[in-house]
Amino acid sequence: MSLLTTTIGAYPKPDYVPTPDWFREGGAGISNPTTAYQKYLANLPDNIEEILDRGTEEVVNDQVSVGIDIPADGEVRRENYIHYHCRHIKGFDFENLTRKVSRQGAWEADLPTITGPLEARDPFLPRDYRIAQGVTDRPIKITVPGPMTITDSVADAYYNDDKSLGAALATALNAEILALVDAGCTWIQVDEPVFARNPNKALDYGFENLERCFEGVPDHVTRAVHMCCGYPEKLDQENFQKADQMAYFQLADAIEASSIQAISLEDAHRHNDLSLLEKFKTTSVIFGVIAIAQSRIETVDEITKRLNAALEHIDADRLIAAPDCGLGFLNRELVLAKLGNMVAAARGVG
Repeated sequence: MSLLTTTIGAYPKPDYVPTPDWFREGGAGISNPTTAYQKYLANLPDNIEEILDRGTEEVVNDQVSVGIDIPADGEVRRENYIHYHCRHIKGFDFENLTRKVSRQGAWEADLPTITGPLEARDPFLPRDYRIAQGVTDRPIKITVPGPMTITDSVADAYYNDDKSLGAALATALNAEILALVDAGCTWIQVDEPVFARNPNKALDYGFENLERCFEGVPDHVTRAVHMCCGYPEKLDQENFQKADQMAYFQLADAIEASSIQAISLEDAHRHNDLSLLEKFKTTSVIFGVIAIAQSRIETVDEITKRLNAALEHIDADRLIAAPDCGLGFLNRELVLAKLGNMVAAARGVG
């Protein structure tokens, strides 16, 4: 038996890529996540597109070389997975920042401010997709930050209502997602880790706005959603604040009832009660089996054992092996070793 494999989003940027990186700058501990990128934009090298294209191609080739079935583009162009997208939406002010406490108190930072109605600009992700897809015939997955997660990562001086703000963001995100569909992308993932931190808000209006993101997406395009439980500030940090693991149980029925076709859940850093998987009768589960904030390399045997345990609760054709989240905290050597073991385990289950 063999399971499909994928990655989640971020991949360590090659050293020659000058784009500032949320992971390099200090992860969830950085207090001003936009300043470095503003300086970068003011001093772009003439051949920046060539550099970014080369970096993307290298990252995709890495994933293909170790056997990943559904590679991501690695988010090489992004300073972080949220603000990169916000820069392409009208209504955000990146010059006048607002201090805000986010992630249930786990993060305090100076954040871009919403000062007017939000509206999608010209599509930008189709180009990212085409560069990545040009490397391989395997389907490239493109990631998009979700409305609740964006809301928690910016300051709002216009809508003053999270549900209304989320609806406006969803409409703007939907325009970009449909542009990806038109470009040929068949795997689109909306990242909503904040669902796990605020399950009641997710159930109140988060899923409604998530459906707006996917409105008009045809069935042949996989609608994936990622819900991890939180990043540390640095690699190998102990006891960092994470979402309540039982949030997955609170959200499972709504996930199953939604149009989501594949849900990404972390399990490597902190194991779940695997009866959780039985709640997904038709939804595929992208199952985290390698930790992204620990330098220890999981063995093939331990990954295989966990996948086999999961298979006691879900059909093999709906279980996809993956890292817990993005891989940006790890160096390339660690990533290749972890992914290589994950692929070997996914091919040897049963």
